Amino acid sequence: MKLLPKILRNAILVVLASCSQSSLAFEVFSPLPHNAPVPTDNPQTPTRIALGKQLYFDARLSVKNTISCNTCHDLNRGGADGRVRSMGALGKSPRRSTPTVLNAAFQSVQFRDGRAPSLEAAVKDHLFDLDVLANPDEASLVKRITAIKGYRRQFTRAFGKEQSVSTINIAKAVAAYVRTLITPESAFDRYLKGDKKALSENARRGFGEFQKIGCSACHFGINLSGPPVPMGDGFYELFPNYPGSEYDRKYNLVTDDLGRYETTQEDIHKRLFQVPSLRNIAQTAPYFHTGSVPTLDEAVRVMAKTQLQQDLSDEQVTHLVAFLNSLSGTLPD
Repeated sequence: MKLLPKILRNAILVVLASCSQSSLAFEVFSPLPHNAPVPTDNPQTPTRIALGKQLYFDARLSVKNTISCNTCHDLNRGGADGRVRSMGALGKSPRRSTPTVLNAAFQSVQFRDGRAPSLEAAVKDHLFDLDVLANPDEASLVKRITAIKGYRRQFTRAFGKEQSVSTINIAKAVAAYVRTLITPESAFDRYLKGDKKALSENARRGFGEFQKIGCSACHFGINLSGPPVPMGDGFYELFPNYPGSEYDRKYNLVTDDLGRYETTQEDIHKRLFQVPSLRNIAQTAPYFHTGSVPTLDEAVRVMAKTQLQQDLSDEQVTHLVAFLNSLSGTLPD
């Protein structure tokens, strides 16, 4: 396996060193579980999940009743929206391309810069982000939802007390639903479980290339997004690792977006972005936080060049894309 640049290898070692010994006991590649981790303060109850599902598709969570969570995280489009930039409730676009919500429950932090330590925090962030749902304050949102008789009844059932409509309970309910958006039983999962015929010959070769050229140095673990670090701690990579290629200009990869640094203001975090999951990657074009790379085969070439300083042959790209297609799992009903 080709080693990563020293700066990123050191970053990985720092993250791993911060984990407990028990959390490091994992297989490099593991099938996706059918259930996601659940925080103790937000148990997965049927009433919370049902309420969260209704809220997820309800445009009344946005300031002008125009967009819902599903508008940008469309479950019929791989949990994203297929756009370079999503369009928020006020007609503004976030600066980064929308990542998939599918299997997000397995990520230890949320958003490309890892600023949200939990799904609950991510939902709350979006409720008041002026480029997303754009609610001006908590009071106006709670007033709007409380005015709906059916929601008052549902919140009481889900949270066990009168007048339980609140921002944190909205976030808890939506997060509970998002934790059900898991896509297990992909061809790769079946392969890992012992069905060696689950992968095509091209996909098996692609899995070999994936490990040989160094993709698996960052994309490993249950979600192919790194090691099982504690929830709230992130796993990041420098992007691009090797600036200066033709792709920087072609796809505007080097911008004023400094990634993790914009949250921490620590120089060592400049241009570090959370390692994304590769599950269902074939369904979530366009690619990268810039949303500037339109196809999966081109994204493979860009990653090899900018992250590993390698130029791939057409055959290698074909095999890698076949492998990445095998990572698409089964959506919940």
